[in-house]
Amino acid sequence: MSDRSDSAATTRLDIRQVMAALPHRYPMLLVDRVERLEKDVSITAIKAVTINEGFFQGHFPGRPIMPGVLIVEALAQAAGVLAVESLGLAGTGKLVYFMAIEGAKFRAPVEPGCLLQLDVEFVQKRSSVCKFAGRASVDGKLAAEASFTAMIADPPAA
Repeated sequence: MSDRSDSAATTRLDIRQVMAALPHRYPMLLVDRVERLEKDVSITAIKAVTINEGFFQGHFPGRPIMPGVLIVEALAQAAGVLAVESLGLAGTGKLVYFMAIEGAKFRAPVEPGCLLQLDVEFVQKRSSVCKFAGRASVDGKLAAEASFTAMIADPPAA
């Protein structure tokens, strides 16, 4: 059950609300819930990492590890939710496009059974381009970090 109150400074979102904010769907939806969202400031989201993820079949047999690029993608999706909610874009059809990654560092493996915590904050916010800083952790231990830029735009013409 989610606790979404417009009068509160922070917001929680369940999976249905995350899916309303993002166009991603299985197998590319990498945010399961939002624990805390403070509009115009930051977000804390969760990705439940399970052995059923398709990438574990080949990454790596006998030692399943979540690919670093997907950890960064999960951070970017959390940033997308933050941008959509902060800029009032829900229902507008606007998309948040990942543009750049800077300073990505991977500190610890992320394995099945983990709850990956995704902490992202705005570094710079403009009407069409936003910069973010993100940190992914498991049980309080830093797994990955990166700075990244995203652009808000209309979806491509069909």
